[in-house]
Amino acid sequence: MARGRCRDEPPSRFFPSDGVGVEIARRICADCPVRASCLEYALRNGIDHGVWGGTSERERRRIARRRRTAAEPVLEPIDS
Repeated sequence: MARGRCRDEPPSRFFPSDGVGVEIARRICADCPVRASCLEYALRNGIDHGVWGGTSERERRRIARRRRTAAEPVLEPIDS
C-alpha cells in the first residue's frame, strides 16, 4: 500500500456505495504500479468489499470462480 496510488486517498474512496464511486476508484487504480499485487492480495484473502486492484466485488468473485473452475481436476471414467 505504501507504493500504491491509493496511499494519498481516503480509504472511503475505495469502498463506494454506487457505480460512480467504483469508476472513480478504478481511475485511481488504472496506472497504479502495484495494481496486480493488490488484486492478488484481495483474491488470496477473500476480501469481498471495496475496489482492490481496480476490480469491483463482482469482478473479483468472477475471477475467483474462474480460477476455482480451472483448478478443478477433470475426472476420467474408469473402464471396468
